[in-house]
Amino acid sequence: METILNFAFLENLLVSMIRMATPLLLAGLGELYSEKAGMVNIGLDGIMTIGAGVGFIVGYLSGNPLLGLFAGSLAGVALNLIYAFSTISLRSGQTINGMALNILAPALSTFLSRTMFGVKTTLMKGATIGNLSVPVLSEIPFIGPILFKAHPVSYFALFLVLVTLWFFRRTKPGLNYLAVGEYPRAAESMGVNVTKTKYLSCIICGFLAGMGGAYLTTCYIGAYAEGVVAGRGFIALSAVIFGNWTGAGVLLATLLFGLADAVQLRFQVLFRDIPYQLLSMLPYLMTIFVLLMSNKQSNEPKANGQPYAREGK
Repeated sequence: METILNFAFLENLLVSMIRMATPLLLAGLGELYSEKAGMVNIGLDGIMTIGAGVGFIVGYLSGNPLLGLFAGSLAGVALNLIYAFSTISLRSGQTINGMALNILAPALSTFLSRTMFGVKTTLMKGATIGNLSVPVLSEIPFIGPILFKAHPVSYFALFLVLVTLWFFRRTKPGLNYLAVGEYPRAAESMGVNVTKTKYLSCIICGFLAGMGGAYLTTCYIGAYAEGVVAGRGFIALSAVIFGNWTGAGVLLATLLFGLADAVQLRFQVLFRDIPYQLLSMLPYLMTIFVLLMSNKQSNEPKANGQPYAREGK
């Protein structure tokens, strides 16, 4: 107990919380943009997986993890465009196509990994992108290491939250974007290109979710293995629901899930008599709990998940 009740433990826990929350926040924001345009994408786990696989391969072969991070993001876009074409142009079911991504991506990532590196008994380790320390501010006791010695991608994700809040609340394109998810026919009657907006939402979702997956292998772990995403895509999806479809809500939800993940890792070390499988369930149990406690008065877009066809088609 003395190990837990001290500032050093709390500081390390909060640092780990931000690190764990970063891929969830990226994928959650991607899903938020998708659903704000009426596109429910449950294939986040698959998009993160292809981002993780491609990101590691490119980063390892090039020796440049930043290039790997970008490549993983583009891989997420490429995969999600399959979903976009099927659901927007062909108007097939969004749920079944999202599940298809979750089935396709792990197999494709494993195929690419084994093609490039063969079947290995040990993990291939690549370079990773290090943390960014803000001069002077990072030296502030307790607060400095938590807020000002974080990863650049974490800062980018937090910046995206601010951009998202400003875009949807303060800009005309943002209001037009919201109209597509609420009343697409009315939006089109006002001159908004609904199809183009929906495709754009899928590109944004694919890029951010792919980056979230690539973050795991180019910034956090530095290696790729089957199951590296470990259901984080589904946690990010639940973060959008728990966050009530707002950028600030998604941020708070992902921090909560990140905290649960950080706690279970530390408890595995401190309480070795408890089977680690039970402790590793904590983030997923937290996901179930928060979904049960979600506010029924939600801000979910009214046309969310509904296929759209222009009049006369």
